[in-house]
Amino acid sequence: MADDLSPALARRVALAAQGFGGASVAVPGTRQFNLLLQRLALLQIDSVNVYERSHYQPVFARLGAYDKAVLDRVTYGRGVTEYWAHEASFLPVATLPLLQWRKDEYRAYYAARPDSWAASNGATLDWLRAELAARGPLRASEIEHESNRRQGPWWGWSDVKRGLETLFRQGDVVSAGRQRFERVYGLPAQVLPASVLDDAASVSRSDAIAALVSQSARALGVGTLGDLADYFRLKQADARSAVSRLVDTGELRPVTVAGWNREAWLHRDARLPRRLEAAALLSPFDPVVWRRERALRMFDFHYRIEIYTPQPQRTYGYYVLPVLIDDRIPARLDLKSDRQAGVLRVQAAWAEPNLDPSDVPRIAALLRAAAAWQNLPALAVAPRGTLAPALTAALA
Repeated sequence: MADDLSPALARRVALAAQGFGGASVAVPGTRQFNLLLQRLALLQIDSVNVYERSHYQPVFARLGAYDKAVLDRVTYGRGVTEYWAHEASFLPVATLPLLQWRKDEYRAYYAARPDSWAASNGATLDWLRAELAARGPLRASEIEHESNRRQGPWWGWSDVKRGLETLFRQGDVVSAGRQRFERVYGLPAQVLPASVLDDAASVSRSDAIAALVSQSARALGVGTLGDLADYFRLKQADARSAVSRLVDTGELRPVTVAGWNREAWLHRDARLPRRLEAAALLSPFDPVVWRRERALRMFDFHYRIEIYTPQPQRTYGYYVLPVLIDDRIPARLDLKSDRQAGVLRVQAAWAEPNLDPSDVPRIAALLRAAAAWQNLPALAVAPRGTLAPALTAALA
């Protein structure tokens, strides 16, 4: 029989699993970053830098102000790698063998389509492997010929970049870190420990997916089948088989959450806090909100990122961050780091129906902390959005 969780307790369980509500550290460093990455299982990567790149913000949300150069040394170091997990992500290198089946499926997909770019450009792929074998790990820009440099807008990749990304997806090359946020590509034997290479060859697909669902469940605390599958972008049929295995071993326990109207499972190590205190700006790619259906079900928060929406059709703004206060999301802010002017710009500020007046000074404090972390000496709130007047007054 499934246990009952109230919606409020389910929220607190999920947030605690995500690292909120714990003891703070005055100066977070390598140890805290590694522990957080183990807890979250991955950090999603995105190139948009209008406020802050997506993988830096979840760390700030949970640990407070920190030196990004130290996090770079962790995420670009030997213990962390990159792959398509929940989209492009940083993840512990030990997780990489659990995604070997995904690499194999990419390879089979390309091979089964003779008209695909990969199948039609075998000579380019062979040449790229040979370049890396001869020269060691390299960025795409280091091996592009002048004749095939990127042309036109930013999304026009050269054949070199496209080839390296194809090899990356199917596992012929791996990430060897980054330089100025540009990925460095290397052959697996040049980059990965022998133990990781051995594990990649030996772990079965079903065992790997069960291990990934285990990581997802631990990171989420409580979730539906869709939640557990989405964390690593798994098919729900595969995730369901893994959930059954984890229930049999006692790692997952069926629960019922009022209002969810679907099966859910609680991880055996999940904390059940009676209360939780938190205040954070959430990246659009934070695990708390990246699955929009879960954000709506759990927080009654309807969220869509509007970066790719034409400006006249946007409702809330360009780069909108949900605001977490305790176990609620009572506001959202459209932020921009104007580095040239030294100003953190709140281009719009919106209140949700559950905003409490006492939330406003806490949101103002969050903005002051974010501006200081971004080394921006000034804050400016534009007069757009239902929260803008109160926020302006709180910051005055």
